[in-house]
Amino acid sequence: MDTSENTTGTKMTLKISRGNNLQGKKADSCQTFLRVEFDGTVLGESDKKQVDPVEKCVDFDFTCSFHCPNDARALSDISHKPIILTVTELLPEEKKVEARTAVLGQAVVDLLPLLQGQCTFLSTVALNPVTRSSAKEIQNSSSKQRLIKDFKPQLSTLEVCVSVSDLVLSEAELSASNLLTVTVETAYSLPESWMLPSGPAPFTYTAALEVPLTAEKDQVLLFCEGQFKAGGHREEKGRQRKRPHQALLVPGNHFLPDAFFQAEPIYEEDGELTGLEDQEFRNEAETTKSRVSWDTEMHCFLDAGGTTRLRQTIAENRLWPVEIMRSSASLAKIAEENLEIPFHGVAFVDVGRLLYPGVSHVRGAYSIHPFSEVELQKKAKRSVSVLKEQARDAADLGKPRAVSAAGSNKGKAGKHLDGNNKGARDSKEAAKKQPHNQSRIASSVTDSLTEHELPHVNTERNTYVEARTYIIIEIALEKPLVPKTSPEELARRVKELIPPRPPLPAGPCRAERAVLDFRRQIGNMETMVFEQCNELFGTRWEDSVDCSWKQKQTELRGALNVSGRYFTYKEQLKHAVVRIVRDKMQHTEPFGNPQELQAFVSKLYVYLVEEMHIAVNETSSDDVSNEEIHLSVSQLRHFAREANLTGDYQQAVRYYQELVVRQPSEPSHKFEWGSHYVLTGDYMRAKECFHDAVSIQQAHQPSLMMCGVLAMMFEHYKEAQTFLERATQIDPTSVVAWTLLGLLHESQNESILAERSLLEAQRQLRAKEAKEQTQREEVKKDKEKDKEETNEKEQQENEEKSSLACQSPTVDQNPKCADQDAGAQEKPPAQSVSSRSAPSKVSSTIYTETVQFLLQNNALQDADVWALLGHCHYLQGAISDAQESYERSLNSLQQLSDSHLVLLRLGSIYLKQRKFEKAKVVYLQACERSPSCLTWLGLGTAFYRLDELSLAEEAFTNANHLNNQNAEVWAYLSLICLRSGRHKEAEQFYKYATRFNLQNESLLKEFSELQDQLLVSRLDSCFGASSEAGCKYANTVYEDIF
Repeated sequence: MDTSENTTGTKMTLKISRGNNLQGKKADSCQTFLRVEFDGTVLGESDKKQVDPVEKCVDFDFTCSFHCPNDARALSDISHKPIILTVTELLPEEKKVEARTAVLGQAVVDLLPLLQGQCTFLSTVALNPVTRSSAKEIQNSSSKQRLIKDFKPQLSTLEVCVSVSDLVLSEAELSASNLLTVTVETAYSLPESWMLPSGPAPFTYTAALEVPLTAEKDQVLLFCEGQFKAGGHREEKGRQRKRPHQALLVPGNHFLPDAFFQAEPIYEEDGELTGLEDQEFRNEAETTKSRVSWDTEMHCFLDAGGTTRLRQTIAENRLWPVEIMRSSASLAKIAEENLEIPFHGVAFVDVGRLLYPGVSHVRGAYSIHPFSEVELQKKAKRSVSVLKEQARDAADLGKPRAVSAAGSNKGKAGKHLDGNNKGARDSKEAAKKQPHNQSRIASSVTDSLTEHELPHVNTERNTYVEARTYIIIEIALEKPLVPKTSPEELARRVKELIPPRPPLPAGPCRAERAVLDFRRQIGNMETMVFEQCNELFGTRWEDSVDCSWKQKQTELRGALNVSGRYFTYKEQLKHAVVRIVRDKMQHTEPFGNPQELQAFVSKLYVYLVEEMHIAVNETSSDDVSNEEIHLSVSQLRHFAREANLTGDYQQAVRYYQELVVRQPSEPSHKFEWGSHYVLTGDYMRAKECFHDAVSIQQAHQPSLMMCGVLAMMFEHYKEAQTFLERATQIDPTSVVAWTLLGLLHESQNESILAERSLLEAQRQLRAKEAKEQTQREEVKKDKEKDKEETNEKEQQENEEKSSLACQSPTVDQNPKCADQDAGAQEKPPAQSVSSRSAPSKVSSTIYTETVQFLLQNNALQDADVWALLGHCHYLQGAISDAQESYERSLNSLQQLSDSHLVLLRLGSIYLKQRKFEKAKVVYLQACERSPSCLTWLGLGTAFYRLDELSLAEEAFTNANHLNNQNAEVWAYLSLICLRSGRHKEAEQFYKYATRFNLQNESLLKEFSELQDQLLVSRLDSCFGASSEAGCKYANTVYEDIF
């Protein structure tokens, strides 16, 4: 049956097919009928049906329909107002003294699936009895709701099918619209004045807020079902959420099915009072103090205009006011008598997080402040109270407003739950049949209050502040207001900006590999033959004239046969020849004709001889090129980093070029090369390097971050955002990536996005620090455990020694020596304590101030911080302070993460101070940990200044092997040769030093002075000899000079 005369909108059909497990007052005979209501309007009543006494079921087969308008107001009503189904029993005629009907139960059907794109859905809903239920039974209704799926015999249910003629929302409307859910949970730490007796009329506790509905209209949400609860216990975890409009429902239908509150740590909340200092207060308030609990969830539909307006409203002002009041008078009464709203408070909910990409949920505790229009205008940019507006509207309507409804919706007069279909009962009888909480709430809305019972506002203004009252509110959206860019989309954008490099050409095929293997075997054979020749004829066997070439060949063949090397070469070469025949010449079948076999062998012989000549020529050319020392990739990276730190940028570029040539498919080499150009200020070349790294590997996170940084520098902000967002998705725990993204948004005045990125960086940093702290504690526990075990073993050994000492009189026990040993053991800790003294003041820069702050705040044992302070002093020219900081970093109990630069600079300081022994020790440590040309150069310099020339020459030779283009190494080798009397070598080494542009003036001066001294000494020796021989030697010296 169709009860609606309106033909506009969408036709909605409701079919109730069957009722199960219906229990009437009379077991043998029960006649029932069904009533359907929506928003206070009766949609229809079914015919009277007889309940099957055996199966306890009835087939209603009742269908009704109504037209739902397509405006946003009606759709919002559908989102939070259910259809109410009431099953009524007809009592026998002999009981005419009492009522003719009795309500068996009530069920509700939510229409929310229709707003989620469904045309039809089936539902089996519980038929809850109209009886007074205790609070415990109501809280335990969640288990009762879950029994619906199991169809337990004791649970009464209705089978319902809801359908619509057309989609309520088209696909475009569905994608553009949104569903806002507001949940008001509990207010804690109530004012003391709320604990006073309520008097003849009970209090109602109301929360209200205004949210957008369309592009031009708003809707007000009222939560009036707050319940006062005494303290002494916490709210139950996992409790069920409640529906709005509870006055129209039986207690069993107050709760939403499968909707529960989930426990959430305080530090993960989005609101206020989340600090460590607030947790103790909140734990006490939520355990011992009284509270007002709503636990009510209300849905609000937002069309496309409302969604856009919601986004704009939050962007303009992120604080939403939620007003609170406690009153025993209705809103209409307050407006009619022009009274102040009693206990009027307001909480400002920060919803700015809803503009974070991908965020659709905000929940937290928010402090309640005394209501002030000035504060409302200042914080929320609103001038009128929502509760005052609702009070005026209720007064204009001349009747109280329906509780827990959208403020703009008008409630219609519906029939009571236990009234008959003829409406014969009066309102008093209907009120008697209502549950206790319904009658209490209804009376609190409709009863009037005398003027002297209303508390005065001036005495209430500071009650919230003094009590530190707060309320927990949750605001959620079905879809985020700002969609989060998917990883696939970001990867596509990066690919458009930096296309991936085409794959390298494929390696050699099987035939080419066979030829290369043959050439390699020829090279190995050549090497072994030369070794055999050296064993037979010596290193200068080619110039020998004792025997002819043929004799040497015969002797060589004999030696190869006798030693067995010939057969070894033959077997090794056989496999290579087989591979050439099989893979290169592609011949695998045996020959049937001897002539074909002979022709193939001849062809094979000619080919092998040609390849042998090629292999021999390649081997000879490789011998010339292999004279240079082959450095590993790790050495090249280490040397390049060292060159950057020491300012030798040209040498660093050479190392990076070598790395890229060796491993062209490794993006980290390009990244480090680009970092070098950033250090030197060549940003265009740095950009090329970082782009090359990303083209090699599209997900190389460090290069993506640097691409974003350079894009920011070149004011390409969209590209920078793409790179940095992609970097955060590849490594969500990267503090640096989130920080850079936050700085980008901040430079674009996008405060909410900047806040989101920086908060995420802070969260990841805290998680990282917590993880490191846990690891340190575990290591500390392990050390303490090992120390205890060691102490126990030492104690046992001491006991054994003491027992032996008592038995043996020869043991010398001297307490003074023991005291000296104990003092010696306690001395190092005393030194470490002295090293904790505050560092000396230096010239103020941002770097030194930062390090000083770290050192003064529990970082005195951090070796890396001391090293960083030493670098600051060194770069500022404060050599003595740098030396002190470097020494403390090396002497710290904690190991340095990177000691190479510290050792290099400390060694150079010792050399300048002519502390050569200390410099030798420092450079020896550097050579052991991370050898390089500079470490060997420093060690050789220390040896040279200590007149240990042989060790110095060895160190300089090692330095020359690692880098044969260092001018100072050649200069020191030249000095050593001069002092050793090897003048020709000294002259050659000096030429190399000048060739590589020796810039050290002290070395040039020292070389010149040493040359002069040697010449003078030689002249003195000339004039000290006989006249004729001395003149000849003097002439030779003069010729050397000129």
